[in-house]
Amino acid sequence: MKGVILEYINTTDDLRKLPQDDLPELALELRHYIVDTLASHPGHLASSLGTVELAIALHYVFNTPDDKVIWDVGHQAYAHKILTGRRDSFPTIRTYGGISGFPRMDESPYDAFGTGHSSTSISAALGMAMASKLQGNLQRQHIAVIGDGSMTGGEAFEALNNAGVSKANLLVILNDNGISIDKAVGGLSHYLVNITASPKYNRLKEHVWRKVGGDEKESKGRNFFSKTLSSMKSMLLEGSNLFESLGFRYFGPVDGHDVKRLVEVLGQLKDLKGPRLLHIVTTKGKGMRPAEQNPVVYHAPGKYDAETGLQIKQQTAHQPLKYQEVFGHTIVELAERNDRIVGITPAMPTGCSLNIMMQQMPDRAFDVGIAEQHAVTFAAGLAAQGMVPFCNIYSSFMQRAYDQVIHDVALQKLHVVFCLDRAGLVGDDGATHHGVFDLACFRSIPNLTICAPMDEHELRNMMYTSQLEGIGPFVIRYPRGASVHADWRNDFEQLPIGKGRCLHEGTQVALLTIGHVGNNAAAAAERLRQQGYDPGHYDMRFVKPLDGELLDAIASRYKWLVTVEDGCLEGGFGSAVLEHLQMRHAADTTKPLPTVVRLGVPDAFVQHGPVARLQHDCGYDTDAIESCLLDIYNKM
Repeated sequence: MKGVILEYINTTDDLRKLPQDDLPELALELRHYIVDTLASHPGHLASSLGTVELAIALHYVFNTPDDKVIWDVGHQAYAHKILTGRRDSFPTIRTYGGISGFPRMDESPYDAFGTGHSSTSISAALGMAMASKLQGNLQRQHIAVIGDGSMTGGEAFEALNNAGVSKANLLVILNDNGISIDKAVGGLSHYLVNITASPKYNRLKEHVWRKVGGDEKESKGRNFFSKTLSSMKSMLLEGSNLFESLGFRYFGPVDGHDVKRLVEVLGQLKDLKGPRLLHIVTTKGKGMRPAEQNPVVYHAPGKYDAETGLQIKQQTAHQPLKYQEVFGHTIVELAERNDRIVGITPAMPTGCSLNIMMQQMPDRAFDVGIAEQHAVTFAAGLAAQGMVPFCNIYSSFMQRAYDQVIHDVALQKLHVVFCLDRAGLVGDDGATHHGVFDLACFRSIPNLTICAPMDEHELRNMMYTSQLEGIGPFVIRYPRGASVHADWRNDFEQLPIGKGRCLHEGTQVALLTIGHVGNNAAAAAERLRQQGYDPGHYDMRFVKPLDGELLDAIASRYKWLVTVEDGCLEGGFGSAVLEHLQMRHAADTTKPLPTVVRLGVPDAFVQHGPVARLQHDCGYDTDAIESCLLDIYNKM
């Protein structure tokens, strides 16, 4: 149900025609619409419920889309999407062919910048502000809304440091809800709490602000009050304000759910020039009691009852554990045997299941906040002192720490185990979150061992092998979601580094696979055997070092090879196979060179949708693999 007022909001011009007294009712209707829609069309719920009033106030005060608003992290922008011409298409959010769950520049002119990952908004907004200045557009406003933990990312501070001395027409809105996906951690979180909890300063500032007329126009009296406030702020907060020290004019904290007050404050800040920061305080999950009480669960709760807010649990008998859960239980099991093992995650303990270790071994598991670069070098420091850190980072997030992997870990041959969660196509989060580049990125780095399990037993064996004495930097990639076997807890087995395994010896055609996608290939091969064909299947296990001895034997036995990977074809597993075969043939031209067909993610960004459908579109689901094999057999 869209509501009486929301029904007539088709553009931001319609929004600006409303009297201010109607805005609280619009916020109520908008919040209900989000709750009602996401009940059956799952998405990021709690974050967007916390920014309803802010989205209304921003589009009410500023001349969007000419004025640029950047939402960081983008999953807090659902209200923004609804108010900017996507109200009726909102039920398609995160569905195949529907609108994205994150801002996308190619989706709407109101989406000023794509923000699937975090901590980029201030940098982008500063760049836009400088571009406007160079182009002579001095009136355009540039607003970076940063929240949901994004301020803990290092890039945000790099941008603040630059922006504070830039004199750019930039407004940063810090949406302080004390949480990202899991509870916010670190010194900045405590600092923001201290600012928010200083009633003396806030009462004084509010009193002086109103006395001087609520604006900051130049006058001797207002300059005097401003300087006096800055001095008293330092005393009351027991130290200078971090943001003002960086060159920003700091305002707040302001109640982020008082839409009329937000309109008033934003209207005043709109007339100011230079870098400004408005600190608003919001509640993640605002307006839905279960989401307010448990924002971690309701960050992306799946389907739920719109009336009660209670989650609707899917009935699945004997469902295998998720790979994430297998990781969480296995690291605890290994840590009980090896007291040098520690766990690290950048703000994703629940998502990657490191929370299991945090509960049982709180002194040996670390959430470092949204800070992938720091997570990797922190792990390197631990390893340099003899610890064995398991650094669990989502594959697409790991891209942000590429230099640290090279410089701080691989170059120094430090024993860090990288567990790349969410490897491969991940589904509804789309192009910003697909973990399809890791194999291509990391296999070129010296000293790394890179592997991928076909099932959870392999994952446990790889984790066990990775922590043994004498093992250097080690990468294990695995997908999001269910593993293979209901009986997941196998006895640990040490795997020989760089060795694959034969699953089935066939004739003429062989499948070479890496990781969980090998199950697609196994199913396709079994279908063909029932039709009288006999393809071979080899689980290579390791991309680096690649099992050259096994590959040589395969090349001598089969005329056709089909490589299958849940990653990009450019520079990935299939490319590694081709490189080895070509070098083998160049060294001895009498050795046969089989024809190789590579299946995987093409050279394009894959959009959002169900994983099975996306794999089909990319040509490596079970049906596509079967079709590829049949085509080969028909050519013989």
